[in-house]
Amino acid sequence: MTRPERRPVLIVNPSPDVYGADLQMLETVVALVEQGRRVVVALPAEGPLVARLQSAGAEVYYLDYPVLSKGQANPRALPRLLLRASRSLVRAVRFLRFLRPTVLLVNTVTLPWWLLAGRLAGVPTLGYLHEAETESRRVVRRALIAPLRLAAGVIVISRAAFAAMVDVEPALAERAQLIYNGVPQPPDEPEPASSQSPHRFVVVGRLSPRKAPDVALEAVAILASRGIDVQLEVAGTTFPGYEWYEDQLRERAARPDLSGRVTFSGYCSPIWPVLARNAFVLAPSLREPFGNAVVEAQLSRRPVVAAASQGHLESVSDDETGLLVEAGNAEQMAEAMLRLVQEPATAGRLAERGRSEAVRRFSVARYRREIVELVDRFSS
Repeated sequence: MTRPERRPVLIVNPSPDVYGADLQMLETVVALVEQGRRVVVALPAEGPLVARLQSAGAEVYYLDYPVLSKGQANPRALPRLLLRASRSLVRAVRFLRFLRPTVLLVNTVTLPWWLLAGRLAGVPTLGYLHEAETESRRVVRRALIAPLRLAAGVIVISRAAFAAMVDVEPALAERAQLIYNGVPQPPDEPEPASSQSPHRFVVVGRLSPRKAPDVALEAVAILASRGIDVQLEVAGTTFPGYEWYEDQLRERAARPDLSGRVTFSGYCSPIWPVLARNAFVLAPSLREPFGNAVVEAQLSRRPVVAAASQGHLESVSDDETGLLVEAGNAEQMAEAMLRLVQEPATAGRLAERGRSEAVRRFSVARYRREIVELVDRFSS
């Protein structure tokens, strides 16, 4: 390969998918390209993110590197992971020395070998922390966060993510900068939601126990048992290896008390038509570092019922920009849903205030400005 004359910003991403962290990385690409930077994105495989990256002006390279997952956290999988990681480290260092990026941005903590590669290649490196893990054992959380010591700076997406990081690595507080996600607005001015029956709710996100759409299903069942005509759309797909969880959700939805009330629409992008056809949004995640789905709902002028967990506490003010309920509590979620159904004025007030605050605090323009300033500060 011929050495490039114009040194780029290199971003390494764990997947070619288009979920929260991936979409935020796409916003980073757009911000840098708009300012005249050359941007290269390294991915482990092809996927739906590629076309969006290329449309935004990024160059895409495919490199073979492993990505940490819970499925590898067992003695039998660990040796193979370490072997792949050592081989990918050598390739990563060679790639960095060839590309000579002005800065390396490593998106999520699932790619610790790239942080080491950046240090070995002498490239200024930024870690991008999208996680706020608090439930795992302390030794596991420290193992995930410790590689960020190799980074010159760390971007955190919320105060919740910052708190989880410094809980196990206090010294990283000095290197961290909070930059809230920038969430695009719908292309058209959103119409107010209909208050007519059936009352349509939607939950958007990965189908996983942590995202807890099962809590939303139980809340719908509670309302249905009280004679409320309510429907639920579940928009999302599983991580590989979690197909069993979707099977459980579908089995639950097929029982008599929910039969005909729940639809599964899979992965939906863009999300705006989904939000437009539903009146209310549920965000039941047990742990949520930020929660783009909440902000997208607010931008769509849809009142939100969210679990009072981590990042939701930073995007939702209870009874002002949405309703907060105890995480994992289907009874409380059902009561909040019933309030929205029975009090259209309250639902409208929450929707309008939620939208205005989301526009003010989580705009794409604000995000792009802050991320460009940070990358410039660390570029060599």
